[in-house]
Amino acid sequence: MITSVLVANRGEIACRVFRTCRELGIATVAVYSDADADALHVREADTAVRLPGAAPSETYLRGDLVVAAALAAGADAVHPGYGFLSESADFARAVTAAGLTWIGPPPEAVEAMASKTRAKELLGIAPLDPAAVTAADLPVLVKAAAGGGGRGMRIVRELAALEGEMASASAEAASAFGDGEVFVEPYVEGGRHVEVQVLADTHGTVWALGTRDCSLQRRHQKVIEEAPAPGLSAALEASLLDTAVRAAKAVGYTGAGTVEFLVADGRAHFLEMNTRLQVEHPVTEEVHGVDLVALQLAVAEGRALPAEPPPARGHAVEARLYAEDPAAGWAPQTGVLHRFELPAGDAVRVDTGYASGDAVGVHYDAMLAKVIVRAPTREAALRKLAHALERARLHGPATNRDLLVASLRHPDLADPARLDTGFYDRHLPALTAAPEGRAHAAVAAALAGAAARRGRFGGGWRNVRSGDETRIYEGLPEVRYRPARDGGFEVLAPGGVRAVSAAPGRVRLEVGGVVRDFEVAAYPDGLVCAGPYRLTARPRFTDPRERTLPGSLLAPMPGTVVRIADGLAAGDRVEAGQPLLWLEAMKMEHRVTAPASGTLTALHAVPGRQVEVGALLAVVQTEAQEDQTV
Repeated sequence: MITSVLVANRGEIACRVFRTCRELGIATVAVYSDADADALHVREADTAVRLPGAAPSETYLRGDLVVAAALAAGADAVHPGYGFLSESADFARAVTAAGLTWIGPPPEAVEAMASKTRAKELLGIAPLDPAAVTAADLPVLVKAAAGGGGRGMRIVRELAALEGEMASASAEAASAFGDGEVFVEPYVEGGRHVEVQVLADTHGTVWALGTRDCSLQRRHQKVIEEAPAPGLSAALEASLLDTAVRAAKAVGYTGAGTVEFLVADGRAHFLEMNTRLQVEHPVTEEVHGVDLVALQLAVAEGRALPAEPPPARGHAVEARLYAEDPAAGWAPQTGVLHRFELPAGDAVRVDTGYASGDAVGVHYDAMLAKVIVRAPTREAALRKLAHALERARLHGPATNRDLLVASLRHPDLADPARLDTGFYDRHLPALTAAPEGRAHAAVAAALAGAAARRGRFGGGWRNVRSGDETRIYEGLPEVRYRPARDGGFEVLAPGGVRAVSAAPGRVRLEVGGVVRDFEVAAYPDGLVCAGPYRLTARPRFTDPRERTLPGSLLAPMPGTVVRIADGLAAGDRVEAGQPLLWLEAMKMEHRVTAPASGTLTALHAVPGRQVEVGALLAVVQTEAQEDQTV
């Protein structure tokens, strides 16, 4: 019997495993880096062990330290979660060699399937030889042999870019998984990403727990997932389930795993087998009425599964809430979660590794939470999930919440025949358009601020009044108002808005005959939240220290400079769009390119150096600027 489990992971997956352990009466042990010292998973564990350092390579990827932590804490089993060491056969062997129970598949199965290249060879599928790729083979996909989550993956559409993208993918994979091996395969346009959840015991039983559709992705990372995968023919679904079971049996698999496919033109193309629990496992749990973590523990203890899995009932949809700005190239965001409240209960499930007051840093993945709903029908599940996300109170870094809501209500998502992995390539501009209510939220924020100042300093309407008050929020029209005779405020701009009431924390506005309440909160870091809208007040006077030279390239996010383009130096001529350097933030590489053709007059970025958002990385003097100086 397992009595104490160490989770060799962090964040929401560690919290997820701890929840099941608590329900089963099993003690829990967390490991944490210095960056995670106050993280939710540490607070929720019965015992926690520090892994000195912050970078994954010196903490969560150090299997020897994790095993030592388990022994020191008295754990008798290790659950790998997903990511980091979850698909490392060497780590699995180290756990069992230390006399601990490994809650996962045998190391031999991990070895056979964790490397995508070896998995394809096992199924008779050969990757492309990078040296032999021609223009006729394009587009191709560069892919990390280990790990998942879209890291170490690049689409290549121009032959000249292949070598550079392989180097970039390799560096990203090495950072995320400790293995820089990459391979090249054909890229199938317009396909659907469909996967099968498998679960196997040590007595020869293998379950195929239905299908999931994970086609809505950005940067090859899944954003919205659902079960069962809609719109599949009975024959295709049966083929997917059969292939998944055969793949598991071929390697003597035990525990939970996922077999992934790309479905196009009615055919399924094998992608990989992930020898671990997947991020999206909750949708399978919801429709089949199972706890996959509890079943993993049962299998690890040697118990047998029933002969057949429970059938699917209803439909479940999951949305991944990220701290990121989809309109700015999916740039990850950091900062304090002043208020982090997601609706949860019988109708909504929330898996998260954060709580109000926690800080989102640069070292790890940008996912804040997974929000999951189940309903009798797919249509009802999509509607309920969109509504639940709208009701969330997210005061802190920018998130993809608005994108998720718009995606869930998009007609292409409603029709399974129009689902494919190119969804965001086609629809991102429309999905990230500024919502109409932001301008009215700015009015509410301005009036709430004025009401707060009135409460602190007194004042109100006077016979001889000063000039009208103004407030400007980034990206929005000026708000202009003045105190009214009745003690309230008169809104002068934008037009058509009447202030019904205004208090420091709540404002009621009438627009076009419709009255709407705005809950308003202002924070010391300059963030103002009015209803679901995030606002940043523009200072009344520009700080001269914030002026930068024309052509300055500023860090779009906090992170670490990992590479400079080969041979790049101040004085070089650069072309618009040319990659100059790469930043790593939240385990993903982000390319910084020349904004225009010209001369690189300054290069301040240094590999290995951490930079804050807005830090000056380089200066490119454009051709137009050069002409002006002649």
